[in-house]
Amino acid sequence: MKSSILAMSVIAATGLAAPAFADKLDDIISSGTLRCAVVLDFPPMGSRDESNTPIGFDVDYCNDLAAALGVEAEIVETTFPERIPALMSGRVDVAVASTSDTLERAKTVGFSIPYYAFENAVVANEGVEMADWEGMRGKTVGATAGTYEAIWLEEKVAEWGEGSFRPYQNQADVFLALSQGQLDATVSTVEVAEANVASGNFPGIKIVDKAPMVPDYVALITLREEYGLINYMNLFINQQVRTGRYDELYEKWVGEGEPADLTVQGVYR
Repeated sequence: MKSSILAMSVIAATGLAAPAFADKLDDIISSGTLRCAVVLDFPPMGSRDESNTPIGFDVDYCNDLAAALGVEAEIVETTFPERIPALMSGRVDVAVASTSDTLERAKTVGFSIPYYAFENAVVANEGVEMADWEGMRGKTVGATAGTYEAIWLEEKVAEWGEGSFRPYQNQADVFLALSQGQLDATVSTVEVAEANVASGNFPGIKIVDKAPMVPDYVALITLREEYGLINYMNLFINQQVRTGRYDELYEKWVGEGEPADLTVQGVYR
């Protein structure tokens, strides 16, 4: 009996003395730098100004997160398809890159709660007759490969049984193809559609209609096993909203209207 008690005491003491392993949150604070993957051809979320400096909602969001952690922010430009590979290869610590919180992606990376929510618009070449979103039927449409918009469009083309879908590597290529008449239409977030039409960088395009898609909730992402960092990011997003910083960034980069509600009825409160 005494031997059993002694053995159990040794096991318990060994467990208590086990070293605590640092996680990604500790690593970031120790390194003094937060490396954020940001997509910079996705205005107003991410782009470059005249001096080639990264700007946008996502850039400011990364800077805010770094400031909260007490470290410097490093913006690492990625395309949409590169966001997850950049995380998995260790090039970045987090992605602040308008990443839709899909169940498929959650098999690979860890998601925070939503920090933004998009509605989507149908954008067409001005030479194409299209009165509403259903006018895309039978047309040549495209979007950035792997995005929420691309998945929806590809499913629609398959459902209609006519027309064709073309994937592109990045958002700029999609709008360039649309401007040049290689695409008839695309689906993009309302914010990006309005910014690209207003910019004049892609002449000959027009916003046709809202796309009948559910809101696209996007989250911050990091490695799936980094629970400490994910929990911190969740609280950070909560603080951004309750301090009014979310509203401030929305007014700065989007401007008109009310910022999207980040709650889902009966889910996020």
